[in-house]
Amino acid sequence: MNVPNIVIAAGSVATSKSSSLKQEVQALMESGWWSGSSNFTTSHCDWPGIKCNFGGSITEIDIAGNIYLGDKFRKFKFSSFPNLVRLSLSNNQILGCIPFEIGSLSKLTHLNLSHNYLTGQLPLSLANLTKLVKFDISFNGITGSIPKEFGNFKNLLELNLSHNKFTGPIPSTLGLLTNLSNLNLSFNEINGSIVSEIGLLKNLLNLYLNNNNLVGQIPLTIGHLTKLETLNLNWNMISGPIPTELASCFLIKFLSLSHNYLNGSVPSWVKDLYAPIKIDLSYNNLTGNVPISLIRMREFNLSYNSLEGRVPIIFKNYGFEVFIGNKDLCSDIKGFAQCPSPSLISPSTPPLALENIVSRMEDDIIEATEDFDIRYCIGTGGYGSVYKAQLPSGKVVALKKLNHLEAEDPTVDKSFRNEVKMMTEIRHRNIVKLHGYCLHKRCMVLIYEYMERGSLFCVLNNDVEAVELDWTKRVNIIKDIAHAISYMHHDCNPIIVHRDISSNNILLNSKLEQAFVSDFGIARLLDPNSSNQTLVAGTYGYIAPELAYTMVFTEKCDVYSFGVVALEILMGIHPGELLTTLSSSSSSSRNMMLNEILDQRLPPPNRIVARDIFFVATIAFACLCTKPKSRPTMNWVSQEFLSRKKPIAKPLHVVSLWQLKNQENYMVGDIETQ
Repeated sequence: MNVPNIVIAAGSVATSKSSSLKQEVQALMESGWWSGSSNFTTSHCDWPGIKCNFGGSITEIDIAGNIYLGDKFRKFKFSSFPNLVRLSLSNNQILGCIPFEIGSLSKLTHLNLSHNYLTGQLPLSLANLTKLVKFDISFNGITGSIPKEFGNFKNLLELNLSHNKFTGPIPSTLGLLTNLSNLNLSFNEINGSIVSEIGLLKNLLNLYLNNNNLVGQIPLTIGHLTKLETLNLNWNMISGPIPTELASCFLIKFLSLSHNYLNGSVPSWVKDLYAPIKIDLSYNNLTGNVPISLIRMREFNLSYNSLEGRVPIIFKNYGFEVFIGNKDLCSDIKGFAQCPSPSLISPSTPPLALENIVSRMEDDIIEATEDFDIRYCIGTGGYGSVYKAQLPSGKVVALKKLNHLEAEDPTVDKSFRNEVKMMTEIRHRNIVKLHGYCLHKRCMVLIYEYMERGSLFCVLNNDVEAVELDWTKRVNIIKDIAHAISYMHHDCNPIIVHRDISSNNILLNSKLEQAFVSDFGIARLLDPNSSNQTLVAGTYGYIAPELAYTMVFTEKCDVYSFGVVALEILMGIHPGELLTTLSSSSSSSRNMMLNEILDQRLPPPNRIVARDIFFVATIAFACLCTKPKSRPTMNWVSQEFLSRKKPIAKPLHVVSLWQLKNQENYMVGDIETQ
């Protein structure tokens, strides 16, 4: 009996389909991504994070944040999933490189590998994923340049490569991604100029190129991005004027160009923006006058430029701090230097310095504190007292005041003036802001940003507040402190050594979510041509051991103090006794586990937070090395926190402090110590 060819063909298709499904199920079981998956009696389409089409073929895998994958990712049989359109593996602790085989997922539209520990360069096979609509590999440690083959992603709407270690220029082929609405290349090491082809992305809503090494001018083609709502280019080395072509982007709500080398005047077209929320042009070289009419917005910043002339009264609700760092400004607004009458101006009239205008606020300060009544005092120290005051502008500030007798002490007076000098030169989001100062016999005061929750020391010593300071907040505070010290050591010239990093000198904001380094009274500029010898200074329990016998301060002294503070935050108490125990060779110190020293007032951390605690503890112990040269630099510490590249985490109850002290678990890479 002859069987019709059509029946044979149908049977072949069915057999092929059945074989393909078996391959998918087999690949799932062999992946090891689902513990106990081989024992599942339900259909694979009902497994966590799996979605299938009507034929039973897998179309989505989304297990973001749920499974520890490690290096299992590289062993996954991607070729067994021809119909996969979504793959989301964010925050799964993936290690190693992105495998070349991922390029076989030809139907993929959504790929999210963010918040992992991926390293190495991007495989060129990714260019085969031409149907991608969203691609996110942010918060990894990927190196190399951005492949020019990314121009193949013609359907892409969102591209996020931020918080990696990309180098090289922005490829001009990105201009081919004309459907793109969101492009984020921030927090990398990308160099070169912003390519003019960026102007081809006419559907772009949000563009983030901040925190890179970009140079050159902003291309005039930026004006073609008429749908743009967010433009962030801050923390680069971009120069030249702000192009007038940006006026065409009148829908911009957030414009941040700070921390560059932009020159020319403040653009007058900002008044024509439709509904701006934030404009930040601070820390540039802008000159000329403040625009007479800037449309109202929630936040703007023109500080640390070279602006001059009168500040219009329309800015009275913003406060003078948004103009601080400009040398030749005056205004009728309270807090500014009064502008001289036009009839009295002569060529010989000296410019009025903004850093000195606060001396004119002496009467306001005395009035706000009722002549420094004790009711306004919120703390005392070796330098004098700290007062809380509300200025006539409504601004609440902290006033650090030298008392009369202390002002006559040459040592204290020198420390006070040293703090003024340091704080007027420092600019960092995690260093407490100096709004101004008065250096008069009647009123020697530093005017600081007010921190409602006070010092880290006080919070840790208050059981209620200590519980509010949960594990996630504590880890973030440690990172904030690291970034601030790294700035002082590596972004200031000459280097600034704080010399008194302690929990008393770390201030916290109202929500306990951000930390600020304070008290620069004994800070020193590190002179490479000097021995940098000094008397032992600082807070007992935080001072690096080598100071006791060398009397020479280096930046490694701050590194040691940071290690002490980091452990104090994890433990809830000063770790002095613990450090003494670990320095001995007793068996008890060898058997002490990491989970035993954590602040018992908090519940045990979950798996994800425990990974961060393990990471922080490892770095803290590296900073506590007895030999200064063996300690890492704060730049290395800061970059490790930013890269999110962490060692292989172990349960906290199996990690001994002896292992941490001897760095037996640290797998991140070579520690930068010079």
